[in-house]
Amino acid sequence: MRLELGYLFIEDVQFGEKTKLENKTLYVNKKELLNLIKEDEHFEKVDLELAKPGESIRITPVKDVIEPRVKVEGPGGIFPGMISKVDTVGSGKTNVLKGCAVVTAGKIVGFQEGIIDMTGPGADYTPFSKLNNIVLVCEPKEGLKQHEHEKALRMAGFKAATYLGEVAKNLTPDEVEIFETEPMLENINKYPELPKVAYVQMLQSQGLLHDTYVYGVDAKESLPTIIYPTELMDGAIVSGNCVSACDKNTTYHHLNNPVVKDLFAKHGKELNFIGVIITNENVYLADKERSSNWTAKLAEFLGLDGVIISQEGFGNPDTDLIMNCKKIEQKGIKTVIITDEYAGRDGASQSLADADPLANAVVTGGNANEIITLPPMDKIIGDTSYVDTIAGGFDGSLKEDGSIVVELQAITGATNELGFNKLTAKGY
Repeated sequence: MRLELGYLFIEDVQFGEKTKLENKTLYVNKKELLNLIKEDEHFEKVDLELAKPGESIRITPVKDVIEPRVKVEGPGGIFPGMISKVDTVGSGKTNVLKGCAVVTAGKIVGFQEGIIDMTGPGADYTPFSKLNNIVLVCEPKEGLKQHEHEKALRMAGFKAATYLGEVAKNLTPDEVEIFETEPMLENINKYPELPKVAYVQMLQSQGLLHDTYVYGVDAKESLPTIIYPTELMDGAIVSGNCVSACDKNTTYHHLNNPVVKDLFAKHGKELNFIGVIITNENVYLADKERSSNWTAKLAEFLGLDGVIISQEGFGNPDTDLIMNCKKIEQKGIKTVIITDEYAGRDGASQSLADADPLANAVVTGGNANEIITLPPMDKIIGDTSYVDTIAGGFDGSLKEDGSIVVELQAITGATNELGFNKLTAKGY
């Protein structure tokens, strides 16, 4: 499967009479976009704000972050099963508005939403402070149930990103990047001397606002399976999560999965990138055993020499992570796991809720319990009244002067397991 990603670089975003891209500036017709979102009867009020890198702006509580993309050639469309019809995506041509994102915010959905600071020390911990953000602030109607609120906000973000992505459909990209995965036997025969490596991506699927969707299906309702890595780039996997901000793989993370990009960069040189195994993180022990058994079986079936495993979430999913690692290692396949840590504010506590001697190659995203002080900002998009009660906050987190003292887990993307750092997958 071959996908061409055409990047159109965005250096500024402004409101304008017409939604268009001109001289690397994205102009947004605010009224038109708001009218699109207001079609959803679940919202009492909707507003649109802009937040640019370096501005004294705090966005909270953050639900999701989505990069605008548009299908130019090939089957299917962006966000299949959500916005586009259900069709296999990941081939052809897709254009990307690189350097901007849609952020969904407003009244809190679940207590584990997050913060994005566009400047100051908090900005150093989130990749989204470097983007030109179009922020949807949505207030639900009174009495709306949490799962209905989550769905409405999730779909609002996808609609907005799709609307903005359309401006790039007939434009010539500034840069084109090509990603290709050949059928397995062809791949193996092409690079017989290189170690066969796959990526095991664990998807949050614990329910109660802890959900990830694959082609529109809740991941907890499916068994582990194999997908082409380029399917991720067309939005086959999207976030429905309201989990701790630092543990949440936003839709932006799925579209720009750095593990996939790094493996592609090493494909045919240091390793043979076979594909992606997606697996879930359910609550009951039997479900964990079943999914980890299938994940290990698929890794063995593909004849892999090594896998990289990334986790989403913490605590309960630590067991899924270790089960996957242990069972794959027991098949004679080497593993590297990517996780973050909850080691206490002093860093002295046990980092993971589960462990095994076979988990001996670990990439850490850092300690989510570390305390950080966020200075006051000139402008708040959203509402800071929730800061004391979000994951990472505590009674007294929000100070009278507007500054905030919180654990890193409250910052969107802060110590995310996928992160945005380059990873090294060696030792096979």
